[in-house]
Amino acid sequence: MNKKDIIASAAIGFLIAVFSFIILQNPDVKEKLSDLIPYSQAAFIIFPLLSIIGIFVAKQIGKFIPLVFQAAKFALVGVSNTAVDIGILTIFILLTEINQGITYSVFKGISFSAAVVNSYLWNKFWTFKKETEAIRVKHTGAEFVQFLTVSVIGFLLNVGTASLIVNIMKPQFGISPNLWAIVGAIGGTIVVFTWNFLGYKFIVFRHQESTYGQSRPLSQVSPKDIR
Repeated sequence: MNKKDIIASAAIGFLIAVFSFIILQNPDVKEKLSDLIPYSQAAFIIFPLLSIIGIFVAKQIGKFIPLVFQAAKFALVGVSNTAVDIGILTIFILLTEINQGITYSVFKGISFSAAVVNSYLWNKFWTFKKETEAIRVKHTGAEFVQFLTVSVIGFLLNVGTASLIVNIMKPQFGISPNLWAIVGAIGGTIVVFTWNFLGYKFIVFRHQESTYGQSRPLSQVSPKDIR
């Protein structure tokens, strides 16, 4: 595992800790997880460490099953996307006390959009980034359009599922409206996770994937490629 993987996984773990702390400010979440509140600040150390350890283990397994390492990075980014999504949604709910209806769907759309930006940056420059630097600007425009297309479909799946759970199904099992709004967000995340992985891997970043392992003429090899 190289230095970049360590820094990236630690940074993502810290990001997850920040937004998890925000989510815990929801009174209903705080009540359900009251036993964990005294240890919440430890998450700023524990989450980065767990992220590094998880990626390290995946890297070792990836020596035998290559997809595992990439899937682990995508999963870690996915957790951070969920934290960003639900964290920002929690901020809206706490500030406005609105947890259902059209306004909830608007809030969910905004929070998901923030998660999409987070997803694009981490997946482009870490998860699906090949180890050499052969591919650059010429793919960026088309790549971003493809990313937006996949993300818009993911957006519709995510917000649609969350809105269905919150506005149509309504709170179930005695769960409070505030907590049910979070359940809706989690439901949307679960539905869109598989779609995003397949879309990013085989549509958006496929040109990066296709060049793994390909040889280049000696004249095209730069000094920084030799490490």
